[in-house]
Amino acid sequence: MNMHALCLITVKPGIIDSVTQSLLKKRKVTSEVFTVTGRADICVLLHGTLSAINNTVLGFKKIKDVVSTETLIEVEVDLGW
Repeated sequence: MNMHALCLITVKPGIIDSVTQSLLKKRKVTSEVFTVTGRADICVLLHGTLSAINNTVLGFKKIKDVVSTETLIEVEVDLGW
């Protein structure tokens, strides 16, 4: 089953552009890459199977200038409305 996820990425100071370029090359499940403000530096929109998303995020962690990642996975919630 295909899912959506957001991966928030924090990088070392001064190298957002080079990390963004590296992330743009990982196109299998990555649909968009944004530079953002707030606690993260980059946000990546992912679309694919849970396994593919997991493998992609593990690949992000191997980029030497990535300090941390936080992945927000889409869920279905039945609020009973």
